[in-house]
Amino acid sequence: MRKAKPKKRIILPDPKYKDILVTRFVNNLMWDGKKSVAYSIFYDAVDLVEKKVNENGLEIWKKALNNIIPSVEVKSRRVGGANFQVPTEVRPERKMTLGMKWMISYSRKRGEKTMTERLAAEMIAASKGEGAAVKKKEDTHKMAEANKAYSHFRF
Repeated sequence: MRKAKPKKRIILPDPKYKDILVTRFVNNLMWDGKKSVAYSIFYDAVDLVEKKVNENGLEIWKKALNNIIPSVEVKSRRVGGANFQVPTEVRPERKMTLGMKWMISYSRKRGEKTMTERLAAEMIAASKGEGAAVKKKEDTHKMAEANKAYSHFRF
């Protein structure tokens, strides 16, 4: 166990929208420390969403993220030699992190040619309540519902 809790790092808002959430998303999207590339992918994806849907791209992205974030998840808990999947509430910070990571990972697995197109397509699908990331959230909720009997083993 560590002595002290690590200090929360201050994340600066992004240059275009002045939003801290965008910076966190771009930090998750980034590979090999190439932040400017990650920013250009995100901004181009938002512009592409605006062209396709004729609505504010940032609002579509936020709506998509809200459709992806889970409220419950299962955690493994060892009780009396057996492992149980115990449903637990998700902390707000972790909710956003999971939602962002799911959106990015399922965007990377899509079939479109560039990452910008993949991310834009995943944003549009998630904002409509479709797509792989939304399915992941629903599966997580179903698993938590199925293991509700073990909720008395909560931490």
